[in-house]
Amino acid sequence: MANDDDDVGLHELPTPPDAQEVGGHEVLRAFVVNGGLSVSLQRAFDEPQTWGVLLVDLARHVARIYAEEAEMTEEHALEEIRRMFDAEWDRSTDPGITDKIN
Repeated sequence: MANDDDDVGLHELPTPPDAQEVGGHEVLRAFVVNGGLSVSLQRAFDEPQTWGVLLVDLARHVARIYAEEAEMTEEHALEEIRRMFDAEWDRSTDPGITDKIN
């Protein structure tokens, strides 16, 4: 995960342009805090399988960013994401905790 130890403060991404223009519903925020994942989310969908679609779409976006910014293809980045997803699914390194806030 990203190293945020040397840079104190909250670093947020901007709202995507299409959401800024027409609106939308934020369903997930993810931050790296002290080397670990911290999330805020809401159920958002009637059926849990919709999250499967969201997670795959998200993985494809991440792979495209790696293809643009690193020396690897989108396909290779997606393969690496899938490989680690499967490994983490089979043997979680940190299952974390989930608390309902609101």
